[in-house]
Amino acid sequence: MRDQRGKNTTLRPPCNRRGFIVGVFFLSLSVTLYAQQTTGPAAGETDLPDAPGGESLSVQSLDAQSAASISGIVLDVNDGLVPDARIILETQNGQVERVTEADSSGVFSFNNLTAGTFKVLVTAPGLQPFESNEITLHAGERHQMLQIALAIAAASVSVTVTATQEEIAQEQVIAEIHQRIFGIFPNFYTSFIWDAAPLKPKQKFHLAFRAAVDPVTFFTTGVLSGIQQGLDSYADYGQGTEGYAKRYGADFGDLFIGRMIGAAVLPSILHQDPRYFYQGTGSIRSRAWHALSAAFVCRGDNGHSQFNYSHILGNLAAGGISNLYRPDANRGLGLVIDNALLHTAANASGNLVREFGLRKITTKVPSYAKGRPEPATTSPSP
Repeated sequence: MRDQRGKNTTLRPPCNRRGFIVGVFFLSLSVTLYAQQTTGPAAGETDLPDAPGGESLSVQSLDAQSAASISGIVLDVNDGLVPDARIILETQNGQVERVTEADSSGVFSFNNLTAGTFKVLVTAPGLQPFESNEITLHAGERHQMLQIALAIAAASVSVTVTATQEEIAQEQVIAEIHQRIFGIFPNFYTSFIWDAAPLKPKQKFHLAFRAAVDPVTFFTTGVLSGIQQGLDSYADYGQGTEGYAKRYGADFGDLFIGRMIGAAVLPSILHQDPRYFYQGTGSIRSRAWHALSAAFVCRGDNGHSQFNYSHILGNLAAGGISNLYRPDANRGLGLVIDNALLHTAANASGNLVREFGLRKITTKVPSYAKGRPEPATTSPSP
């Protein structure tokens, strides 16, 4: 066969490309299968127990499935967080297994635990410790504890309280206002505390007014007025209800004015204590002298003995003021002096009764209030 240029050419069958590719594929497959048969299984296969690394992965998976844990949250009884709590995990025989601390939210956990029996102990500063019941863990169990509420620890605290002299005096005045003979008759002006704190002016006025308006004061004034009417004292007042009312008003006026001036006004101005200080110790003579002299000698707010200007001048002032409402026939200097002498004598005799007769029959006296302490005695040297 000639071509276009007139040359002879031989016809060749076309190359079968598909057959060539298929042949190469089967040739490669044969080589691969032959290599596997001669070298063994490929590295990295994990389905066979002898594969490298297969045993390690299997154990780790088993451990993860069997590991147990205990977790919880620590709060105080007011639901406040306890971030600094220390948590101890103990085994059944008391051995410490783990120690951890709660995080900022009070949460804690113990992970990767083996099966067994444990206890959880929790401590925190200022709070009572906590110990759980026994917790039995099974393999793979995740035990969540209920909320642990720590109670506030009871602490023994020594506190020193320092009170001012005024506060001490106020407490002593309140105690004196409750002192009554047989629980009835007031005995407010007897201090059974020898070294009682000095009174401030407001406390002197409070004590004087409370004594002047006590119900028993109204009653005793009524008795005195009845005796005066029976004796026809201050005759110009007359008899009957009107005469009795005048005597009662005048007697109460004498008592109230004398009390307020002699036990509040002048003691505040002159810085003197209007109370009688029970001695209670020493010989009868020394106690009697103390009682009688207290009508003329008092204790100053500075703790020193002073002439009792408050009572003496208070009695004179009350007598002078009584001239304003006593009958004309009884007015004058004599009334003033009589009033002063009468009340001063009453103070002296009343002090004797306070010293020797009232301590045991006066209620509400503090047990430690026993008058002047006994002087310390020293044993002679051998």
